[in-house]
Parts: sequence; C-alpha cells; structure tokens
Amino acid sequence: MKFLLIMHINPAIMEELTEAERQEIMEGHGEFMKTLRKSGEMISTEALADPSQSSVVRVRDGVPVVTDGPYLEAKEFLGGCYLVDVASRDRALELAAMIPDARFNGLGIEVRQVIFSGGPTA
Repeated sequence: MKFLLIMHINPAIMEELTEAERQEIMEGHGEFMKTLRKSGEMISTEALADPSQSSVVRVRDGVPVVTDGPYLEAKEFLGGCYLVDVASRDRALELAAMIPDARFNGLGIEVRQVIFSGGPTA
C-alpha cells in the first residue's frame, strides 16, 4: 500500500523555533530517511520551496494567467512529502509519528493513501 506522508509547515511557527529545534528537525529527517531506506519502504521524498516563491497558473479564455505567490491565504502550507510503500495504514501512521516535525506544536503530518500512480511510459 502506498501512502503520502505530507508535511504541513506554518512559517510563523517555524520562525518561533530555536536554532537548536530547527536543527533537530533537519537532523531528524536525515535519520528518518535512513530508517525508510533500510526498511525498503521509501519510494521518494520531496521538499518544497517557501510558498512565497510559488506561482499559480490559471487559463482564462484560452490565455494562461500567472500569479506570483501562494495559491491560498493560509497559515499552513505544503512543505514536502514522503511517498512510502508499506504493509498497512497502521504502519504509515507509525512512520508519520517518526517524522520530527510531528513533535512540534502547530506542525503536523497528513497521511493519505495513494489510490493511483502514474509514471513515464517507455
């Protein structure tokens, strides 16, 4: 079973963390990735740039319109994700609890099952 472990980031909360806490998160991700690789459950991981660096593309009357900045006004943004292949939902939840962000108030990990995957064709 594939699951996406989605890290939601609140920039205001991240700014309130001490340098040691931010370092704990970074080092914790390194250890978490080692655990996933060793268990064979890691498919991939992605970290995203700050939402202020994003663009939104909408097509209106056949013309693409590009707007800078995040898609929504929100306190939390998608910060990155891990795609894992595990035996059960319980294992996905167990792994999500191991992600260091989950230990800090205001941050969390959303666990969603992947129901379709596509990739490049040969």
